[in-house]
Amino acid sequence: MPINILMPALSPTMTEGNVSKWLKKEGDAVKAGDVIAEIETDKATMEVEAVDEGKIGKIVVPAGTEGVKVNDVIAVLLEEGESAADIAATPKANPEPAAKTADAKPKAEVPAPQPAAPKPAPAAAPAPKLPAPSGDGKRVFASPLARRIAQQQGIDIASVQGSGPNGRIIRADVAGAVAGGTAKAAPAGGAAQRAASLPAAPSFSGFGEPEFELIPHTTIRKTIARRLQESKQFVPHFYLTVDCEIDRLLALREDANAGSPKEGPNAYKLSVNDFMIKAYALALKAVPKANASWSDEGIKQYRTADISVAVSVPNGLVTPIIRQAESKTLTQISAEMKELAGRAKANKLKPEDYTGGSASLSNLGMFGVKSFSAIINPPQATILAIGAGEQRAVVKSGQLAVATVMSATLAVDHRAVDGALGAELLAAFKRLVEAPAAMLV
Repeated sequence: MPINILMPALSPTMTEGNVSKWLKKEGDAVKAGDVIAEIETDKATMEVEAVDEGKIGKIVVPAGTEGVKVNDVIAVLLEEGESAADIAATPKANPEPAAKTADAKPKAEVPAPQPAAPKPAPAAAPAPKLPAPSGDGKRVFASPLARRIAQQQGIDIASVQGSGPNGRIIRADVAGAVAGGTAKAAPAGGAAQRAASLPAAPSFSGFGEPEFELIPHTTIRKTIARRLQESKQFVPHFYLTVDCEIDRLLALREDANAGSPKEGPNAYKLSVNDFMIKAYALALKAVPKANASWSDEGIKQYRTADISVAVSVPNGLVTPIIRQAESKTLTQISAEMKELAGRAKANKLKPEDYTGGSASLSNLGMFGVKSFSAIINPPQATILAIGAGEQRAVVKSGQLAVATVMSATLAVDHRAVDGALGAELLAAFKRLVEAPAAMLV
């Protein structure tokens, strides 16, 4: 019988996803392991592979559809000898519509016509969907967001080809029409009529506000916003800052890089960030009670220092993990970090690359930021924010001197790590940074 292809759960936190692209079309033969679609999750865009052999009988969810729930049917696979006629008998994955149908049967058997009376009410609701081109008066089916963007861009939404269910126009269709130059300008007076027909929505402008372009949120950006808001709202943060002299670390880095082969598989180029990851991991091992997180059942104390490193990507921020960083060499950390950062920027990270981690590190020193306070990445209890190294006046043995100083700020979840323990962790980090040879032992 036909096989339902379901929206997969591609990460532990995923509840819904967007169908970005279909790589197979209806009628195409597929084998187990073939990549059939690209799904945008709350973390990255990932490829979906077929688990059975057959041919694509029907694509249920078109490309560009957003907010598809995990385990919803997105396509139907036909096995050998089956045809499209067999799809009608395929049970749906979501039992809710069936339940509603079952509930409706007893109502249909009631002889009184009252149960049918409320049904015309939804027919009046589509009034907001009736903005039609000024010529033929045909109804245009489009999402409210697509209509709003079309209105802002001053284009006639009726000129846009829809790719959503039953030809419905979605946001991606409007954006594609604008980018491709295929959209027609809105007819005179049409903008006001369409605005009047749209459902009431919060105003995006006010007196004196300049013109702007509304950029719809991506799934990744929504997830970042939700998690950071939850962190600041529910996690009691406190912050500790320490200044570290890094002249010896910079000299060691220069000597190490000078010894690297010019090219080949063994060539390397250590960054200051690689030293920060290693120092932070060793500090967590030296102060194991700080390598922990809060849970309602108890404090989780981790056996390894798995460092989540913040990486900026076009759609926001991801945190790939250097696992067991305390036991890896600086060159291993450097190579692994470069590989993970490259895949992060190409949206090619796998769930195991960013799921977990015992602590986080964020470095804005390369942007010249002197110091900053980062937001904890739940359920972790600490995140270390690294600032830029700069020459400052310091006092050594009663004499004024110049040293390269870097500020590091530790954000701590007070539920899992107390102030004294956080200070002990930061002191261990400072010792390693100022005596970097200890990282090579």
